[in-house]
Amino acid sequence: MIHRKLIWLSLAALPLMVSACKKDKSEGTPTGMPSTITIENVLDSRPLVESGTFKNTGASPVIMPGEAISFEFSAAKGQALSFATMYGWSNDLFFAPQNPGITLYKADGTPISGDVSEQIKLWDNGTRINQAPGAAVSHPGAAETSPGNISQVMGTDLQGNRYAAASSLMKATLQYKGNSTFSLTIENTSGATSNPTPFSPGVWAISYIAGGNLLNPNPLFESGKPSANGLTSIAEMGNNTPLAEYIKGQTGIFTPLSPILVVVYNGIDNPIYKIGESDRGKGLKELAQKGDATGLAAYLKNLSGVKAVYVLPAANSTILLPKIGAQAGSSVSQQLSVTQGDRLAIATMYGFSNDWFFASKENGVDASQKGDISGSIALYDNGTALNQFPGAGITQFNLAGTPLEESKPIQLVPNPNTFTTLPDINKMIKVTLQ
Repeated sequence: MIHRKLIWLSLAALPLMVSACKKDKSEGTPTGMPSTITIENVLDSRPLVESGTFKNTGASPVIMPGEAISFEFSAAKGQALSFATMYGWSNDLFFAPQNPGITLYKADGTPISGDVSEQIKLWDNGTRINQAPGAAVSHPGAAETSPGNISQVMGTDLQGNRYAAASSLMKATLQYKGNSTFSLTIENTSGATSNPTPFSPGVWAISYIAGGNLLNPNPLFESGKPSANGLTSIAEMGNNTPLAEYIKGQTGIFTPLSPILVVVYNGIDNPIYKIGESDRGKGLKELAQKGDATGLAAYLKNLSGVKAVYVLPAANSTILLPKIGAQAGSSVSQQLSVTQGDRLAIATMYGFSNDWFFASKENGVDASQKGDISGSIALYDNGTALNQFPGAGITQFNLAGTPLEESKPIQLVPNPNTFTTLPDINKMIKVTLQ
C-alpha cells in the first residue's frame, strides 16, 4: 500500500518551489462580479510507470537452454527493473532480482550496460514441497501443509536439494539505447550446468520514483511474505497471465501539478502561449520544464490587457498531488473579481514530463461563466526540451535531471503518443468556476 503521508513528504523535495503572487489592476475601479476558481488534481494515480510480459517468440513460449529473449523499457535514475520467471523444472521456484530490482544507473547518473547476472536470484515461492530439480519434475508436488513465505534459495532449498547459482543458469544483459531507453536480454545458460531448466514466460515492472523514493519498491513479490497477486501461477505452472493482469492494473499515470498560474485578461489573445509559435522566452519554458511560474507571472503583470495574475500553491505544499489510493487529489482555490468581457486562462506543468503543460485552450474561457470548465483545458508540448517517457526520463527536471534543449513550436500532446496513452484531460485536472 502506498501511504499518502510518505508521498507528501517525498514530493515535498521536488523542485516545484514557487511563491504565490497576486496582481489586480482593477484596484480603484468598481468591484466586478465575484467568482472563485478551483483547480483539482483528479488523476487516479498508479504506482508503476511501466510493466509488461515476455516470452519466447518461437514455436513455444518457453525459453529453453541456449535460447534468449529481449524487451525494452524506459527508466530514470533511481528506478529499477524487476521481473519474474519460473525455474521450469521445479515445483515452485522462480528467478527474479532482489527488490527493488536491477540497478540501471550509477550513482552519478551514468546508465549501466553489460552483464548484470549477479543481480539475479533464485526464490522459493513457499507453496509446494520441493523435489530434486530436473526434467522429472513436470508437475507441482504436494502443496505445503502450511504455505510458507517467499525465501531466497541459497545453494540448497529447505529439502536439501542443491541448485547452481542463479547467475550461472541465467545471463542477464543490459543495453542502454539512449534517451532513457534500455533493453534487457535474458539468456538461458543452464544447459552447461548440473541444473538445466527451461524458463517460463514472465512479467516485468518499474515503479515510479518521487522525491527519491520508489512508490512501490516491491512490485512483484516481497521476501519473507506470502506469495500474492498471481505470482504463484508463475512459480508453480509458468503461467504469467494472472500476475500480468494484476500489474497492468497497477501501471499508469502518476504526476503532480505545479503551482497554478491563473490570468484574467480582456481585449487581447490568450497571453500565455500560441499553438504553432515557439516559446516566447517570457517564462513559459520555466513553467513547462520546472514548474516555476514566477517568471511568466512577472512578465504578465506588466502586459497591457492583463487584469490580474495569480500563482496558486496547494495548502501545505507547493504542488497538487493526484489521487493516491482512497485519498482524493489535492486542490487549490482563488477568489476572483471579473467584469463583463473578461477572459480567463491557466497553466500548470505536467510534473513528470520534460516540458509538457496543461493550459486553457487558445481563446481561454469566459471568466463570468459558472460550473465545470475542464473541457477548456488541453495538454501541450512546449517544444523546448527533448521528450522522454513521462515519469521515466533521466533528464526530467523533477526526477533530478537537466532537460536536453530542443527548439520546436508549441503543439498539443498527441494521445496516445510515442511513450504512453494518457487518460482524458478531465480525468487528470478539473477546473471549476463558482
